[in-house]
Amino acid sequence: APDIPVIDQAYSKLSNSITVEWRAVPGATNYILTAQDGDSFVETIVKNSPGTVMGLKPATLYRITIRSINSGGKSQPSPFRKVKTVLAAPILSVHSPSCDSIAVSWKAVHMAAGFSVSLVRSDGLGRMLKENTTNTSLIFTNLDPGTLYTIKAYAWNANGMPGDDFVYNQRTSPNAPVDVKVAFNSGALRAVVSWMPAEGALTYSVTVSRGLLKLRCNTSSASCIVPSLQCGSEYYVSVTAYNDAGPSKPTDAVSLKTIPCAPVNISIEEDEPGHLLVSWSGVSFGHYYVVFVKSDDGLEVHCNTSYTQCHFQSDCGFTYFISVFAYNKAGQSPLGDVFNYTTAPCCPSDFRAMFMTSDTVRVTWAPVRGADLYETRAAGGSGVVLCKDTATACTLSALQCNTPYNITVYSVSEARGSNTSCPPQYVATAPCSPEIKYISKEGLSVIGVQWQSNNEEATYVVTARGEAGLWHCTSTGNSCTLMDLPCGSAFSVSALARSPAGQSLPSYSVPLETAPCCPNDLILTQVTQSVTNISWSVGMGAQTYVTTLESPKGQAKCHTLQNYCLLGCITCGTNYTVSLRAISETGLTSSCTYQGYSSSACCPSGVKLYRLSNNGIRVFWRASDETINYNADLRGSKGNFSCTPSSGLSHCDITEIPCGDVYTVVVAPVTDKRPKLTFCPKKIYS
Repeated sequence: APDIPVIDQAYSKLSNSITVEWRAVPGATNYILTAQDGDSFVETIVKNSPGTVMGLKPATLYRITIRSINSGGKSQPSPFRKVKTVLAAPILSVHSPSCDSIAVSWKAVHMAAGFSVSLVRSDGLGRMLKENTTNTSLIFTNLDPGTLYTIKAYAWNANGMPGDDFVYNQRTSPNAPVDVKVAFNSGALRAVVSWMPAEGALTYSVTVSRGLLKLRCNTSSASCIVPSLQCGSEYYVSVTAYNDAGPSKPTDAVSLKTIPCAPVNISIEEDEPGHLLVSWSGVSFGHYYVVFVKSDDGLEVHCNTSYTQCHFQSDCGFTYFISVFAYNKAGQSPLGDVFNYTTAPCCPSDFRAMFMTSDTVRVTWAPVRGADLYETRAAGGSGVVLCKDTATACTLSALQCNTPYNITVYSVSEARGSNTSCPPQYVATAPCSPEIKYISKEGLSVIGVQWQSNNEEATYVVTARGEAGLWHCTSTGNSCTLMDLPCGSAFSVSALARSPAGQSLPSYSVPLETAPCCPNDLILTQVTQSVTNISWSVGMGAQTYVTTLESPKGQAKCHTLQNYCLLGCITCGTNYTVSLRAISETGLTSSCTYQGYSSSACCPSGVKLYRLSNNGIRVFWRASDETINYNADLRGSKGNFSCTPSSGLSHCDITEIPCGDVYTVVVAPVTDKRPKLTFCPKKIYS
């Protein structure tokens, strides 16, 4: 066995071990270290010096021995040394109660007279803080927020011998974030909360509270989005920073007022034509309101107000789409209900009334915006006449003549009903038709017409209509006279009334016939000494004629359908008055007088012829009147010859007559203007 080793020194640096130093023993391959505490001991085999016995109890006195070992066996124990293990390290409980402090506490350590606790930044910056205390806790203050610190603590005994160290890394809690900003997204009803990062903060928690409602958002960045906010609310926003030491103090709450909610209880009314009143209930946090009114033609107007109503100009026949928004600093409220309001259709314009008859009027107007239907109402007389149509025209019939009516055209829409503000138009119907009561002949070509007047302020026009043309007379009374009517004409006489309102229907026609016309030309031709032919031109309107030649010696008369007549029993050499009566088919008669007629002088009697020498002849006759001159005509194939005696003589001679011929001799009275008479008796002379 090897020699016994000798302990140079034995000491304890850790509470659970004692280290032994000795001089090496020749031939020893190992050493056995023994620490004995009463009946218990702990052994450890080591190869060389120094060696350490582990697993000991802190603050305990041990007897330390050493033996050497080789293949031959073990040596005897060395002389013992008494060594006491150092104190156990205090077990620290560390936390950061605030961003600038760290609190350290521990349980009492057996045999400890005091404790030393030191603190230094783990990054080596700054100075070390060290505290000696007999207490079991202490607090380090004025530290940097969010900073990692290394804490070392040990206990020392009554001799001032330090025990084991206990090392702990602890970070201070972060400082509250600064420069907290809240950006509100009005469209998405969410808020973006941002801040300056806090030193040492690992995460952040954003708290958005409203009453009992709390919304949270956790993030490791320096901003956070808080969704699902409610309109018309005030939220309080705070941010807390976190690290492994705990939370910071929350930031001072930042007020966040969201956009106002959409206004409700919107009402639209047309307080008067052309003016819309839009009103609504006020909403929380609504600083002012904007009302948008868009018409169906695309034109949009708006109104800004801090009140809860707005006035707008409106036009008839339009549909307006109305939306109300509330505003505050956060922005615009969400879109609420969009209301539409249709104004009453416009009143018809370009009103025109045209009388078709005295009891029928056709009303037309220009189409107006917003009208689906038109209702025409004529009030007057004994009642109301209605007409409904989608067209822009209406015919009102069965109206009373000579009656004022108030005609109103109402435009009607399905959405708004009838526009009752349309003004009426005053229209008077045309006069009533007059009734002709009496027609009288007041003179040649003059006819008086009387009628029954039943209109006010009317002018009456009487018309005589015939093939000869039109004749008129006018009057404001109940009679007038037709002048210069042509003879021999048939007329239809009617009357009508005129007034500013129009013209009545004509009255029933009354027939009128004027007396036939006297023939313009009348020719009398004496056919024989006792027969005269009378011919005349046609008299307009005459069917038969009665001609009369009258003298003191007698009368000749003829009634005929023709325009000529032979009158016999005419006395030669007599003056006659000539008259003619033209008679119409209905018996109307016109008496016509003409220039007097003188029948030709009587033919001579007792005509005798005597031969004279020198181929001559003398003609004798017996005159009917000594004042009449006669002429003798001698006509033959070899020539015609005549002679006229001196006044008062009853014979004349014709000389140098060719012989050997047969002559016709006629002695007739001499006429100034008439042709020679051919009806006097003829004598044959050979």
